[in-house]
Amino acid sequence: MRAIATTARSADRPNRLIIKVLGLAVAGLMAACNAREMPLPSATLNSRYNDEQPALSGNGRWLAFVSNRNGRSQILVYDLREKRFVELGGLLSGDAIATNPSLSLTGRYMTYITNNQGRADIALYDRAIGRSEILSRNYRSWIANAKISPDGRYIVFESARRGQWDVEVLDRGPDVELDLPEGSPVTP
Repeated sequence: MRAIATTARSADRPNRLIIKVLGLAVAGLMAACNAREMPLPSATLNSRYNDEQPALSGNGRWLAFVSNRNGRSQILVYDLREKRFVELGGLLSGDAIATNPSLSLTGRYMTYITNNQGRADIALYDRAIGRSEILSRNYRSWIANAKISPDGRYIVFESARRGQWDVEVLDRGPDVELDLPEGSPVTP
């Protein structure tokens, strides 16, 4: 009788373990689905993930690229001097997809193409204030490949407004706080 009871308890242990593991997996998935921002990836650049569309800041310190780390496509910024990823709070909203990053001289400004529900827009992210804004909200044409000037004032991009791909320049205006190295003279 004792051997049968022991066998029954032994057989019951794997079932309890499976139920416990499944419960932890479901709890982890629920937490991941409810999380607003994904954690930063490990500090290594080269990984088993797809990393593509690299952009380097003009001073060579910052590297932005699109990666599928954390289970979804996202833009990451890596500090080459400190060898670590940088938090980009406020970069994306909702289920938008971001591609084609471009960095200004010191990496303060980053332009990228955001696609939300099939509409592509040019977005500008300001790392100094941690906020993105859509620059092409009222633009009624297909756009692609946005690049920002080193000082952050101009953005050049491809447009299909005339039924073919053309190059257009967007001027953010003379009152924009330029991305200049510390100690640079500012001309009016």
